[in-house]
Amino acid sequence: MTLASAPLLPPALYVVATPIGNLGDITLRALEVLRGVDRIACEDTRHSQRLLERHDIRTPLFAVHMHNEAASAERIVEALRRGERIALVSDAGTPGVSDPGAVVVAAVRAAGLMVVPIPGASALTCALSASGLLPGPMTFIGFLPTKSAARRKVLETMATLPGALVVYEAPHRVLESLTDMAATLGGERHCLIARELTKRFETLQRLPLQSAAGWLTEDADRQRGEFVLVIEAAPEQTADAASADALLRVLLEELPPNQAARLAAKATGIDRQTLYRRAMTLKPGQAPEH
Repeated sequence: MTLASAPLLPPALYVVATPIGNLGDITLRALEVLRGVDRIACEDTRHSQRLLERHDIRTPLFAVHMHNEAASAERIVEALRRGERIALVSDAGTPGVSDPGAVVVAAVRAAGLMVVPIPGASALTCALSASGLLPGPMTFIGFLPTKSAARRKVLETMATLPGALVVYEAPHRVLESLTDMAATLGGERHCLIARELTKRFETLQRLPLQSAAGWLTEDADRQRGEFVLVIEAAPEQTADAASADALLRVLLEELPPNQAARLAAKATGIDRQTLYRRAMTLKPGQAPEH
């Protein structure tokens, strides 16, 4: 079946994944949908217009961005009730996955109307496929908080989760984020830094978290573009180590790391210096005590 002979699409919201960089990374089905709908809701009409021009698609565009998403969702619901067919796209990747679009999809579903996902390119799966990590559990965090204190707090809760962690990050925060990751997750854990995926200056570098900030600062160009960070799973803890961590977390709520480590050593029999180093990881930002 050719695109020209494709059947008429039923009224629905079509959530269409678009390229994350290289404009060739779009499926035939996505092109069929973008041609067949009545209108396309997008983040930036100028950005999406380039994709349509590349594939000779003339479907009208209208803007749905984070500042007007709620109002636009209501208009889209009304249009779908009139029998329109609308495609929803973001600037790159899949709408609603660390991108605008979730509010629109939720409103359409709440109205009892049809939502049809059209899969395609994904920065998440693209980075994972090049990471070399063995299959297993994975936690997708998306974008971390912009402030260091809040970011470290989130990372601390993720430090002992089973499996890999995947984070999206912007160029102006990637250096600070990797520094916070080394402090909270453990500098020995390896990280894949995936930069500008599918684009001209695509870079994939795997190294320990403790070396990541230094690698970025060696060349200012390495801090440009959009980033996906894939952090390998934490080393498996013994039951004793896990119990010691739980005790340290309680003690650190009231005591400085040195005192917390001393008391935990008495309670567990684990070497005090080992516990002190772990306490400094669990409670970053402390100056070493003598």
